[in-house]
Amino acid sequence: METLDYPSWRWGLSLIALTLAFHAAFVVMMGIVAVKTRARLETRSLDLWKLVPIMICIVTALGLLLAVALVIEYGIWAAAYLWLGALDSPLDALLFSIDSMSTRGASGLTLQRHWQLMGALESVNGMLLFGISTAWLFTVAQGHWFMIAEQVAPRKS
Repeated sequence: METLDYPSWRWGLSLIALTLAFHAAFVVMMGIVAVKTRARLETRSLDLWKLVPIMICIVTALGLLLAVALVIEYGIWAAAYLWLGALDSPLDALLFSIDSMSTRGASGLTLQRHWQLMGALESVNGMLLFGISTAWLFTVAQGHWFMIAEQVAPRKS
């Protein structure tokens, strides 16, 4: 039971909950915008060659917005590392956070021994956030893809 009392568990799980809530709110807000955009596009009679660049721009913009959300989430973890004294410099904390959340693990930075579990929990957090982002981006792209598919091979009534 000593492991469960470890501050790394409490901090790590709290940060996972915080960043997942932030990410979910961000994705839901972007989803509302994506649905409204799709509804507007469906009311227009766009041919295939106008629709394709629009779809490329939509997916690119959504991907960049997801990247912005992830950078904010890296920053939340980095701020926690600094505040807890687990790392000494803001740049090191941010690099460690990006490295942990992306599960790359090649920065060469290490947390103080009693905070190391937090780094592993941040990796778990990163996998969850990247999974949510990938699934959400795929869902949005698939929804918009149907508009292109209808142009390529219209349904027969």
